[in-house]
Formats: sequence, C-alpha cells, structure tokens
Amino acid sequence: MLTILFGLIGLGIVVFVHELGHFTFARLCGVEVEEFSLGWGPKLWGFRRGKTTYRLSMLPIGGYCKMKGDEAYRKAIEQNLDAFPLEPGSYHSAHPLKRIIISIGGPLFNVIFAMLVFITIALVGQTIHTFPNRIIVADDYLSTPTVLPARAAGLQTGDFITTINGRATASFGDIQKVVSMSAGQDLVLSVRRGETDLTLRLKPSLDTDTGAGRIGIYPWVDPVVGSVSPDGPAYIAGIKPGDRIIAVAGIAINHYIGLTAFLQEQTPAGLDCEILRSGERLTVRIVPGYSEAGIDLGIGWQTLDLLIRSDNFIMAIGNGIKETFSNIGGTLHGLATLFKGVNPLKALSGPARITWLVGQVATDGFESGLQSGLTSSFNFLAILSIGLFIMNLLPIPVLDGGWIVLFLLELVRGRPVKVKTVFRYQLIGVFALLALFLLTTIGDILFFGK
Repeated sequence: MLTILFGLIGLGIVVFVHELGHFTFARLCGVEVEEFSLGWGPKLWGFRRGKTTYRLSMLPIGGYCKMKGDEAYRKAIEQNLDAFPLEPGSYHSAHPLKRIIISIGGPLFNVIFAMLVFITIALVGQTIHTFPNRIIVADDYLSTPTVLPARAAGLQTGDFITTINGRATASFGDIQKVVSMSAGQDLVLSVRRGETDLTLRLKPSLDTDTGAGRIGIYPWVDPVVGSVSPDGPAYIAGIKPGDRIIAVAGIAINHYIGLTAFLQEQTPAGLDCEILRSGERLTVRIVPGYSEAGIDLGIGWQTLDLLIRSDNFIMAIGNGIKETFSNIGGTLHGLATLFKGVNPLKALSGPARITWLVGQVATDGFESGLQSGLTSSFNFLAILSIGLFIMNLLPIPVLDGGWIVLFLLELVRGRPVKVKTVFRYQLIGVFALLALFLLTTIGDILFFGK
C-alpha cells in the first residue's frame, strides 16, 4: 500500500509540474486561466485571486490547468461550426504563436524540473550501490542457442573491463550504462586479465524484452554478506553481515553466480556452508528457501558503494545539464528501438507499472535513510519527467506536439484550421493513445502476473 501511495504522489509531482508550465505560459501570453488545481476530484480547499480559482483537490494525482475557451472545442463540434468561438482572453483567440508557446510550456517545465533535480543531486551527492568492473561470462552458466557477444569476443570470467571506447568504466554500472545504449554498435574494450592488458572488440545484441543492448555478462559479486533478512534461511543458520562464504557442501565458492548455479543444480534440502568470519573458519547448516521466484537465502550481497558528488556549485550545474541531455538521448534511443523488433508488451510500461516502479524506488531508497530515499526518488522522477517531455512533444494528435503541428499549419496558411479537420485529426490521436493504453495495460497485467 505504501508503495502505491509513494507511486501516486511521485507521478502527481511530475504531472503537476507539466500543468504548472502550461499555467505559467498561459498567464504570460495573456490567456485567462479559469481554474488551476493541485490534484483531481472533489475540492478540499481553494481560493480565488483575480480571474483564477486555485484549488487543492482530493486525489493526489497531478493536477490540471483549465483555460478560458477550453469548452469552445466541444461547442464548435456540437454546433457544427467552421471555426472556434472567440472570446477576449480565451485560448483559441490567442495568436497561434502564443498557443505554440503555451503548448511547449508544459514539456519545457518537465525538462527544467529534471535539470534542477539533477543539479541538486550532483551538489548534495548520491550513493550508488553497484559492483566492481570485474565480470562473469554468462555462457559459462547458461545454455544459450547462440554464443553471446562477450564469449565470441574472447572475454573470460574474472576479466576486468576498464574502458569502453575510451570511456572509463570504474564499476559494473558504468559498463551496463554504455552497453545498454549500444545495441548493434561496435565497441572497443580495454580488459585487464591478471597482469595482462588486452583490447577486445564486440557488438552488443538487442534484448527484445527491454530494448537495451546486451553482451552476456554478469557482475562478479564476491560472496560476502552485506545484509541478512530477519527470520530468513541465513539468519536462522547464524550467518552475519561481513561473513564470506568460501564453500558449500565441500565445493569452493568464488562468487555469487557460482553459489546460485550450485543451488539450482542440486536443490538441496539443507547443506553445510563454510564461512570466514574475522579470519576464523566456521561451518553452519543452512536450509535454502525455494519458490517460483527462485532460490532464497535471505542474503543481500556486499556492494561497491560510490558517492557521486560535484566539488562545487559550478560543477554541479555542468553535471546536472550533462545528465539531463544524457537522459534525453537515452529516452530517444529507447523510442527508436521500438521500431527494431522490440516486444512492446515487455518493453513499454503502462500507468500501473510506472506507479509501482516509482513507489518501489522510493520505498527501497527510504530503507537506506532519508537522504537516500529523497535522492533516489527524485532521480527517478527526473528521468520520468524527461520521458513526459519527449512523449508530449511527439507530433501525435491530442498531445502537445499534435496541437503544435496544427498551430504551425495555421501560421503558415494564415488562417485557422477548420473545426471538422481538427476533430478528425484529434480522433486519430485518441484511437492511437487508446491502442497504446491497451497495449501497455496488457503488458502491465503480464508483468504483475509473473
């Protein structure tokens, strides 16, 4: 329940920022705003200032900006008019250039919000929980019909990937970030293998479930316990944070994947686990938990924790702007992959899954403390806000980008587009969005049904 609440509030913030952009530019362009609401539904509180009613509504899911003339479209359709009824101060009586500015205002505020969030996070710092740049080749533990790019290129389990295309990769997260954006592109890897430095080349394949590039590697996770779930198998066995698992059932364990592979093959009811604690070897008996979700030991593995923080305000601004454009590029890249054979049922998220994801990020973050919760939550909201920025500027009828196309056409022609033409144009957008909503909802049902 808390996850859903966090998710709704988070989505509400992003949508409210969008509507605030429309409100601000409507006022600047001389268009009267009749009502501006934080939230939807019945009014909890409100006041009137000038010609605008400001209200706080019951449901914390965004908000809305009602401009003078919003009803003109409906009236024009009902009365079969050729043009929109024009009133002083109304949206449709404004110059088309002003209407373009108002339409851009919402998406613009989304990207400004994201940039401010990234700048703030760069200034206060964010702890990233990741793993070292040492890798495990997936082919060593998976039966795949084809050899994955990592194995084909000559990578071996235990290698360290130090750079990709000259870009330093200090952690596995850095490796993932580059690879995920590089499906079908040639990459040059600098690899450290023991005392030897190698240069390898590969081309990530496209993961049709996510739209990301992949090469077939896992992070090398040392079997050092970072946390133990209360009342879980490890807790009952007496395992503690800081313990290193060195063997199970007499089999040496070098990394987490090796332990998981052993448990999947043997599925033992119980096994002797040899651990190293403060230099002392101990043997404990652990009974793994098994379910449809997989094997549960009740263990969180020790991570590589990196504090990412700018040295000063100027650097924070630069890093925030850089992160903003990086995410814009990533979002556009993700849209492009939809036309390359990606499964939209798995790659696209609908309202339910997005709400859950926002809430899950917030819940997980706050478990590590207030600052961690706030930075991780707002970082995700900034990424989501950039998605809304791009989505709304697409030239799809009904969306802001669709209206901008109509207003540009009006500017070029020197006269308004006929109401019937606008209606047919918008109808295309309605059906397109309904189809998208249906598709993503089916995807959400499949996701939660796992």
